[in-house]
Amino acid sequence: MIPAEAVIARVRRDLTISAIVKAALLVAAFLVLVWRGFGTSGAGDVLLLLLIGGAWLALSYRSVQGSRLAADSQWLIATGEYDAAEQQIERSLKTFSLFRNAKLLGMHRLAMLRHAQRRWPDAVALSRALLAQRLGPLKGLNKPSRLILAEALLEMDDPRGARDALAGLFDQRLSLSEAMTMLAVQVDYQARTGAWDQTMDRIATKVQLAELMPTTSAARTQAMLALAAKKSGREDWAIWLRRRVELLCDVQQLCARRSILWELWAIDPVPSPGTPGEG
Repeated sequence: MIPAEAVIARVRRDLTISAIVKAALLVAAFLVLVWRGFGTSGAGDVLLLLLIGGAWLALSYRSVQGSRLAADSQWLIATGEYDAAEQQIERSLKTFSLFRNAKLLGMHRLAMLRHAQRRWPDAVALSRALLAQRLGPLKGLNKPSRLILAEALLEMDDPRGARDALAGLFDQRLSLSEAMTMLAVQVDYQARTGAWDQTMDRIATKVQLAELMPTTSAARTQAMLALAAKKSGREDWAIWLRRRVELLCDVQQLCARRSILWELWAIDPVPSPGTPGEG
């Protein structure tokens, strides 16, 4: 398993080296074109330019290979093939790249993998390191990286850090997937901080969005909304949402991860698996 700190140090070093190599090739080409005495003849100048161009193309090809490896790893992560994803990401990070994109994309994919593996400290370190970089054409990674960071910080019991990570996203347009992730993180954060009125705001819309989430996230988000409803005196919402959660997951496992949710089942016994809920 690739240590996060080692990856961060390697990426920073590789970015420095690639910048130096790129600058050296550009300066060399400039000198050949401008300083006419650089070669022994015009043919020599042409040959030097061809050599410089060939080196640039060869390094660019390796950069494309690294970017492709990093991009392909996303599907392996999504399908749960973590070992294969780890191998591809490691190859991508070890491949020399003339451009920043391949290295930064590789670091982002590793943050995604560590998040999927529930290795929260590594996900936090990698996401923070990525967000500290100048993303340029990869500015689209800003939103998913902030969401990964916020969720990992919540899992590490750092709601203030999660709030800061989310702060830059409220005025941005999010995709459906990003909106679902943000809702799950935001509701979790609000429950930890007791912001029940904020959680209840537009609850019908939030429930509709939660229904589109993967099962685990849907259950946890609706349970948090049910708790907010109970705290706000809206027993109708609390009972309805609680029954929906009971149909989606094992309540004991859910509450083991979020002990605050035990309050929802403090009176009624936890139903056995398969017990139908009430609509």
